[in-house]
Amino acid sequence: MERVNTRLYVEDKLFEGATVGLDSAASHYLRSVLRLEPGARVGLFNEREGEWLGIVDGLGKGWCSLRVGECRREVEGERDIWLVFAPIKRSRIDFLAEKAGELGCSRILPVFTRHTDVKRVNTERLAAHARESAEQCERLSVTRVDEAVSLEKMIQSWPADRRLVVCAEFGEARPIAEVFTELLIDEPDAGLKPWAVLIGPEGGFSKEELEALSRLSYVTPVGLGPRVLRADTAAVAALSCWQAILGDGGMRPPKGTTPVTIT
Repeated sequence: MERVNTRLYVEDKLFEGATVGLDSAASHYLRSVLRLEPGARVGLFNEREGEWLGIVDGLGKGWCSLRVGECRREVEGERDIWLVFAPIKRSRIDFLAEKAGELGCSRILPVFTRHTDVKRVNTERLAAHARESAEQCERLSVTRVDEAVSLEKMIQSWPADRRLVVCAEFGEARPIAEVFTELLIDEPDAGLKPWAVLIGPEGGFSKEELEALSRLSYVTPVGLGPRVLRADTAAVAALSCWQAILGDGGMRPPKGTTPVTIT
């Protein structure tokens, strides 16, 4: 498979011979940042058609046209894991959106809890980080970013078939690796089912919130060790454990790919 140094997520339908036009931001990136010229080759991908070779036909200020070549990768099945978290400060929430994408989250849901300090979430900016993360890490899909809602509203609309792992700072909670390993033994296909990880606010969940969560049949509380972790650290730790034990941690990156740096 021909190697490319740049991958771009596009919503256009991809097939050999199709023409794809990029928006102004992506066009600026190819023309002014990467300084590509007609004939340059990039990867174009989405979750419907997979990844295809894209050849730059022409580009100018604010526009770029590409011709679609052969298919590079077919659509692949992905594990279904969500990240639910209480919003945190800007630099760390940006980091969280990026790492959630790299760790294979299909969706991230910001939720306001009693002790959440941040009152607004720029979901458009988080979606941009999620898209760049997918372009960098060889995913074929992009993490969906939901609008922030209250914890109560989230619980009311939660799908009953999706298991929710609550990372509890205090109280009764077994070690996360122990819980996942035991589950894998008892239920070998557990990782193929829908899951979610919930990370609380920097001030922790309130007693009432923990009690309400503990009453839900689909909730499993887990511990992340003896140290009190920052919210973004806790999310990366929990998602890494899930992927390593129940997810796709045993797989390897696609053959013929090369590391990509997004600036």
